[in-house]
Order: sequence, then structure tokens, then C-alpha cells
Amino acid sequence: MAPKSDSTEGIVLNFVNEQNKPLNSQIVADCLQKFNLKKGAIQKALDTLADSGKISFKEYGKQKIYLARQDQFDIPNGEELNQMKEENIKLQEELDGQRKAISAVEGEIKALQSNLTLEEVHKKEAKIRKEVKDMEEKLTKLREGVTLVNPEERKAVEGMYFETVNQWRRRKRMFKDIWDAITENSPKDLKEFKEELGIEYDEDVGVSLQSFIDLRQQGKKRARGL
Repeated sequence: MAPKSDSTEGIVLNFVNEQNKPLNSQIVADCLQKFNLKKGAIQKALDTLADSGKISFKEYGKQKIYLARQDQFDIPNGEELNQMKEENIKLQEELDGQRKAISAVEGEIKALQSNLTLEEVHKKEAKIRKEVKDMEEKLTKLREGVTLVNPEERKAVEGMYFETVNQWRRRKRMFKDIWDAITENSPKDLKEFKEELGIEYDEDVGVSLQSFIDLRQQGKKRARGL
């Protein structure tokens, strides 16, 4: 019997099936925070679902990886997959066309909105003058050597930044360990497998962890030089 959709098991089962990619209990717990479920309850639900055969799982040492049962999905053959790819290309072209049309309309709207009334011009002028005055006052303070950010605030911001970068690095390493374990003996092309699962590396979206680490090191050097 399938678990109730609003029960812990039901919520976890629905999430695993929707994601349809390898997951560990920590990832599931992070993604289901909005349901106010504790990690222990989620781990128990995952194990119960796995024991009852509602989801699949594999053990890699002490690590358990959970995955939706693939026999519940209609897996397209090569011909169907090629057809889907062709349809996807056509849809992408249509989407690009729609985006260009929307962009053109938005440009026309902005052009119309930029025609201000005389009253709006006076209000905008007053606002700009005030902003200029505020910036001139700030610049004067900086030239006089006044510290606008106290050491405590600076330290708190730096600590938050360092912790975020460390979390990023830990999660990147955690993913690599899981990915290597899953794909170690996989016959699939890893690039295609990655695309099937919807996985994107930092580099795929133009982000580099190393650049943030370097920035952190530069901040440390500047702090020592003060």
C-alpha cells in the first residue's frame, strides 16, 4: 500500500520520484526543510521505503544513495530520444523567438516610460541632488580617514563569507565523492549521464570556487597589511 501523500514517507517518496536522481539523506533533508521534517525522520522514511521496495538504494561504505525505482518510468528508446531532442531544439527556437519579441515590447515600454512629465523631472532632479549630496558627504568622510565600517561588522561579514566558501568547498567535495562512487563502474558516457540527471558543475554556469578562495586570501593579506 502506498503511503499517504501528507505523511513523512509520502512526502519523501514523492520527492525522490520527482527528482529521479541519486540522493543521500542530507540532500533530501535540506530540500524538504519547508515541511519542517527532522533529518532523523527523513532517514527513517528513506530506509522504510527502501526496505519495502518502493525506492532503490545502494550502499557505498557507510554512505547510502537512494534512487527512484526506474521500472515505474517509461524509458524512451533511441529513436524516441532522438525525436524528443529534435522537438526540444524546435521548442528552444520558438522560445528564443518569443523572448526576442518580449524583449522588443519591453524596450518599447521602457522608451514610453522614460518620457517624464515636468513634475516628474523636478522630483527626479531633487532626488539626484540629494543622492549627490549624500555621496559628497561620504567622500569627505573617507578623505578625512573616518572608518565607516567598524571592526566588529567587518569581522562578522568576513566570517560569514569564509564560512560560505568553506561550505561550498565541503559540499563540492561531498558531491565528487558520491559521483565517483556512483559512476566508478558505470558503462554510460558520464557527460550524457550528467545531462540526463540534470547535473551542472560550477564551470557550466560560469562560476569558479577558486576565484572566491583567492578573493578570501586577498582579504586576509589586506587585513594583515592594515
